[in-house]
Amino acid sequence: MADDGQADSLTPEQHRVLGVDLFNLVWTLLGRPDRTPAEIDTMIHAAHASRHHWASAAGSTPNHLARGEWQCSRMYAVLRRAEPALWHARRVLESCEASGIGDWDLAYAYEALARATRVAGDDAATERWLAKARAAGDAIAEADDRDLLLGDLQTI
Repeated sequence: MADDGQADSLTPEQHRVLGVDLFNLVWTLLGRPDRTPAEIDTMIHAAHASRHHWASAAGSTPNHLARGEWQCSRMYAVLRRAEPALWHARRVLESCEASGIGDWDLAYAYEALARATRVAGDDAATERWLAKARAAGDAIAEADDRDLLLGDLQTI
């Protein structure tokens, strides 16, 4: 394929639409109890594509990028693939720490690490990350967000 100097012909607004739509597609697929191999492939590619598009999206913030990494980690944890789940969970935490992100996003960085270490079979690490997630959850400003986190922690 020739490089015509326009490797990315999408506008930031188009990147945003794609990032949102692909994120939502992944959520739909995550909610299915019996996914076909083709749906699993779609879910994997859509999660990565969503994160990719958020990097160029209009109005994108470090929070959006952290949430994209979080979704990749969650998806891999659901698929019981420890190594990529851990990779993306670490990227969430790195993003939060580098950008000074707290509140809900930081709590979910710890949730991702707890879930990924559970898939990896490291129970001691899981308990450490769960404790950090609960502590960070106490600082979440919105009660509904705090309740959502606590519910998700119960599924680990």
